[in-house]
Amino acid sequence: MAGIWDQLVDAICRPPRDVYNPAELLGGNSHAFMVGNMEASRIDYELKNNAGQQIMVSHYLPMNAHTRDDKLPVVVYCHCNSGSRRDAEEAVWHLLPCGVGVVALDFTGSGLSDGKWVTLGAREVDDQAVVVHHLRTQGGVSSIALWGRSMGAVTALLYSARDPDIAGMVLDSPFSRLTDLMLEIVVSQRLPIPKVMLKLALKLMRASVKRKAGADISTVAPLDVVGCSLIPAMFGHGREDSFIGMHHTEKLHEAYNSSGAYPVYKNIVRFDGDHNHVPYVRHPHGCYEFAQYTYLLLCSSLSVKPCKPHHHYHAAGLGQKAAGWTHV
Repeated sequence: MAGIWDQLVDAICRPPRDVYNPAELLGGNSHAFMVGNMEASRIDYELKNNAGQQIMVSHYLPMNAHTRDDKLPVVVYCHCNSGSRRDAEEAVWHLLPCGVGVVALDFTGSGLSDGKWVTLGAREVDDQAVVVHHLRTQGGVSSIALWGRSMGAVTALLYSARDPDIAGMVLDSPFSRLTDLMLEIVVSQRLPIPKVMLKLALKLMRASVKRKAGADISTVAPLDVVGCSLIPAMFGHGREDSFIGMHHTEKLHEAYNSSGAYPVYKNIVRFDGDHNHVPYVRHPHGCYEFAQYTYLLLCSSLSVKPCKPHHHYHAAGLGQKAAGWTHV
């Protein structure tokens, strides 16, 4: 039985890794590119987390953008378990024209960063903390919002419990508790396991993750920390998502700010598509409502004027680099 759990754990914690050449990032080797008629640039740098692992980061900036204090707001994009900083391209095209920078990182265990294992938020939240701390201390950033997809949305929620100064969050297809999701995966595989044995199955999976990745899956439970949140948040989930059921996001949305000191804006949009469909890539033929609310929330929380986005991007590869793979 332990061998079965190891295979399931690998499916979650070691999905196909998005290994790429940095020249494939927006701006290529020159680090310069155009968004419509606006000049933009990419700055790459490396940070280290508390474990001494390198985190690869890209900061996309509009050129010649001027503010009163020479500081720009930024959105930190948090990718899914088989993603990388390449997934932030959509955010770049939409937000840079509004005078908002975009910061994208490869979580450790993903992309070109150090690390072997993905931990679905357990350790990614510490990488997030390193990046946000750097942005606040390097002096060129005014306010910070988060945009996460699946694992990245979970990471954003976990991090927001530590940092109430985050301006706003977009949360696409998160799960409510990792232990609940893993039990649902076991059931969906239709393995010959009696219901009374499911708790033992979860115990074996938890031990396997701990042994391989050094992370405790029981700590990845955003549902337990969102009640007191005071950060404006936009939730979204696909109606046909059979991997992370919509009930996960619905539970999170209901619990969010439920015991907060004062009410804050929160919304949920249910869009057509399964877990591997990215709604803002399919815009405008997919979920116009979710895309619209995403950009309005980010612009509002960062105190910038919404503008018409530029669609000069190749959408086919976004979120689909590992064909047939389910992104968490």
